[in-house]
Amino acid sequence: MQVFSVEKGIVIPLDRPNVDTDAIIPKQFLKSIQRSGFGPNLFDEWRYLDLGEPGLDCSNRPLNENFELNQPRYKGGTILLARENFGCGSSREHAVWALDDFGIRVIIAPSFADIFFNNTSKNGILAIQLDETIVERLFSDVQAEPGYQLTVDLEAEQITLPNGGQIPFEIDPFKKHCLLNGLDDIGLTLQHTGDIESYEQNRQKQSPWLFS
Repeated sequence: MQVFSVEKGIVIPLDRPNVDTDAIIPKQFLKSIQRSGFGPNLFDEWRYLDLGEPGLDCSNRPLNENFELNQPRYKGGTILLARENFGCGSSREHAVWALDDFGIRVIIAPSFADIFFNNTSKNGILAIQLDETIVERLFSDVQAEPGYQLTVDLEAEQITLPNGGQIPFEIDPFKKHCLLNGLDDIGLTLQHTGDIESYEQNRQKQSPWLFS
């Protein structure tokens, strides 16, 4: 998993509440269990004017020019600004994979669906929950200034605004540790490789018939 430390990037505002995982990555794209390749179909039904299906060349599909991800001012954005209850709906991890594959590194919202929220840190995305009044102010600032950027410092738990102002945020210490060190569930397990090997060796001595 990619290490997260500091992210400075353009903010993409998604000004709608209760964005569910089927909107983030529609069900027809869930046939693969690979973590990559979902980025072109992120928000597929909102992003394109035609019906998306697996295997289509998205570079030739008609775009919805009114959708935020397609607007030139947000091109290359890595920070997604959202409304309340982001990531609700089904528990599909593909939603986080799609955001990550597109290049989203930070999601800021007043609230998140629990399972989606837990999936973010396990896939290298920092989800930050801020007070609704602060999020509302950020939406206004982003709309008013093309190319609006934020700097998110995970170690300091601080968001720096373009004018130098700062917004503190809180994160669970364990999730912070995992993000800072690039540790997903597999990475955490592999930290105990020595203990696992020792256990297996002892078990083989105690119960050799299980390994014959």
